[in-house]
Amino acid sequence: MRANESPGRGALILAGGEGARLRDLTRRIAGHDVPKQFCPVIGGATLLEETHRRVSLGIAPSRIVTVVTRSHERFYRPLLGELSPANVIAQPCNRGTAPAILCGLLRQARIAPTAPIAIFPSDHFVSDDAEFMHQVDLAFAGVSAHPELVVLLGIIPDGPESAYGWIEPAERLRLNCDGFFRVRRFWEKPRPCVAERLWNRQCLWNSFVLIGRIPALLLMTIQALPAMCAAFAQARSMFGTAQEPEAFDALYAKIPSADFSGAVLERSPQNLAVLRVSGVEWSDLGEPERVMGTLARIDVRPRWAAA
Repeated sequence: MRANESPGRGALILAGGEGARLRDLTRRIAGHDVPKQFCPVIGGATLLEETHRRVSLGIAPSRIVTVVTRSHERFYRPLLGELSPANVIAQPCNRGTAPAILCGLLRQARIAPTAPIAIFPSDHFVSDDAEFMHQVDLAFAGVSAHPELVVLLGIIPDGPESAYGWIEPAERLRLNCDGFFRVRRFWEKPRPCVAERLWNRQCLWNSFVLIGRIPALLLMTIQALPAMCAAFAQARSMFGTAQEPEAFDALYAKIPSADFSGAVLERSPQNLAVLRVSGVEWSDLGEPERVMGTLARIDVRPRWAAA
């Protein structure tokens, strides 16, 4: 275990999306259709590999669970094949981030029901992994002192980007550092004129990296999505058994798609805090223009970009 790992912490890495908006670019990079998380978009490693490397700086690899989609097996098997089956959840299909997170929470709860956990998308660029995970450490300390809170990492923006989600902070929270605030509300992909106002008011980009104790995250999800959680509860006894694939098939056939940010977080701002992250360049690599802009800022020109 690395010196800065905590044995009680867990992590979920979300890697089940299709990456449709980046498909033309990833086809150009890989020579065939591949979801962006399994593609070396920025450097020589895939985005999923880079995410695993970053997360493992602060969380023991044995406590990192990756959520994927079964149809992507040819992409994730070479990257995750050496992991224990307990560390990989293969969904029958992609139903959005809410079911993926709920699966991961229930899997982690079997090991440590009250443990703190961090949730990471797998399609981000981070300029300084060690500093970013230091910010995650601060968030873990915050939820240790206040177990009812769920903390989002909010990125200080470098401009009025209208394609990102924004977090509007409320009053400051007196936690372990000065960067914590209550969440007043979310603004999802605001119009350019609104994004300009949010930027001027020192609002933050929503990284969708969130940290909380499993009971707090589950309670928030149950309150927002009771029917979905009831369906998962009925199948929960089969998780981790030989019947899990069949149970997942039946479960995912009857649940709707749901986005965790919109369906859960936006309904529960009173339970949320945001930690203002500075000193790290961050980008959500969801659009080709964002990828090219990131490459230009860090002065990296891969062979595919020079073609």
